[in-house]
Amino acid sequence: MSKYKRIFVVVVDSLGIGEMADAGDYGDNGADTLGHIVEHRKINIPNLHKLGIANLKDLKGFEPIENPMGRYMALNEKSIGKDTMTGHWEMMGLNVKTPFKTFTDTGFPEELIQELEKRCGRKIIGNKSASGTAIIEELAEEEIEKGHLIVYTSADSVLQICGNEETMGLENLYKYCEIARELTLKDEWKVGRVIARPYTGMKKGEFKRTSNRHDYALKPFGKTVLNELKDNGFDVISVGKINDIFDGEGITESNRSKSSVHGMEQTIEISNRDFNGLCFVNLVDFDALWGHRRNPQGYGEEIERFDEKLGELMGHLNKEDLLIITADHGNDPTFKGTDHTRERVPFISYSPSFEKGGKIEDTDTFAVIGATIADNFNLKMPENTIGYSVLENL
Repeated sequence: MSKYKRIFVVVVDSLGIGEMADAGDYGDNGADTLGHIVEHRKINIPNLHKLGIANLKDLKGFEPIENPMGRYMALNEKSIGKDTMTGHWEMMGLNVKTPFKTFTDTGFPEELIQELEKRCGRKIIGNKSASGTAIIEELAEEEIEKGHLIVYTSADSVLQICGNEETMGLENLYKYCEIARELTLKDEWKVGRVIARPYTGMKKGEFKRTSNRHDYALKPFGKTVLNELKDNGFDVISVGKINDIFDGEGITESNRSKSSVHGMEQTIEISNRDFNGLCFVNLVDFDALWGHRRNPQGYGEEIERFDEKLGELMGHLNKEDLLIITADHGNDPTFKGTDHTRERVPFISYSPSFEKGGKIEDTDTFAVIGATIADNFNLKMPENTIGYSVLENL
């Protein structure tokens, strides 16, 4: 019999809590997403505070509390890399030993661009690493006027395609992304994700990205805990971009989110349902809107909005529920560049059944999350996965 009937895993995308021991290998010595945000501005996070976040990590302006409600530890990443897919895949048991391809410094190879132009029937413009909002402002008028296609990348392993919803249409944009995904399955071009980036507006100053983004991810290279849950009849409900990150593998229900606040509202609604299994949530705005754009003020405000919704969610949980709050990597908004940062991430758990909170020993892999979920539902970890359960501590 399961210890918990429902488990909620909420990924606060990019909320790292300080450099990993190997951060120097990634150029990330000194990175500390949460620590530097609270140094930049005072933030109001009463729910995270009472769960024990200041017990887990020294935070300016916060004192550890005597009787934290949560049980917590820091997670180190075993996989090579610091991107979204690597972090999430490791949570569910996979050890990523080969990092995904990036084209940050060079843009995409001419051979790939020519093939994409041929298959899509449009001239490609851009082909460089750029901010999504900046490249739309720079090139969208040309795309609209001449029927071209904006293709760009970032510090992540991604190929992104912009399209105007009114002049190009969402279906065409999605079709071009499907073509790009097919082409980038070749080893030398293999990016982790192809992302459709739709926008509206007809002239500079009016362009605005919409919530109709769609990610075309690689399928995980092996079975994950999500597959094990689904194959054994448990619910696996995704919120946000979880379904895209796993390319639908092991998901029984997918819910797209318009924002991180909306994602929490969806999670609260799901908490009112009777289900047996996992609700897996990604809140992307922390990373996309504030981390990559190096905006510590906006990031801090987003944490406050999350904390408010977290309090609401906690009020909907019962003794058969377990909540785990974590992250997939860091993205220090005070750091150099615009890339993710190689950081430890929090594991903060809560259930109304806890008699008391406290520290759990830090661990060397995000996969304790998946292993604990599998253990709870009396399932074996899939073959060739990593991780160990901390269920007895919860």
